[in-house]
Amino acid sequence: MNIPTNLKYTKDHEWVSIEGDIATVGITDFAQKELGDIVYVEVETLDQTLDKDEVFGTVEAVKTVSDLFLPLTGEIIEFNDSLESDPEKVNSDPYGDGWMIKLKITDTSEIEQLLSSEEYTKIIGA
Repeated sequence: MNIPTNLKYTKDHEWVSIEGDIATVGITDFAQKELGDIVYVEVETLDQTLDKDEVFGTVEAVKTVSDLFLPLTGEIIEFNDSLESDPEKVNSDPYGDGWMIKLKITDTSEIEQLLSSEEYTKIIGA
């Protein structure tokens, strides 16, 4: 199980990379394995400001559809357009080319509520 120590995590299996006030968000290696083959990623919240834990999109696998929850309050400023034609990047490279959105953080105090790699590892029992 790949759980990079330089990232933050949520109990909903999203990972977060923070650079200044911009967060890059995707789903974890654990989540993509649980979902199986990803066939579609939908994010219709581009340019919208959403609160932490609101649904920002969905990820569709062969057998299920899962909501994606925003890990931090902010404005969704970018969607990984390459996922429209190549959604399996989420499976093959969840922490790299499989990223989903970039978010301009509006409440940086929420960062402290994200999980460390060690805390996330305990949650998934890895």
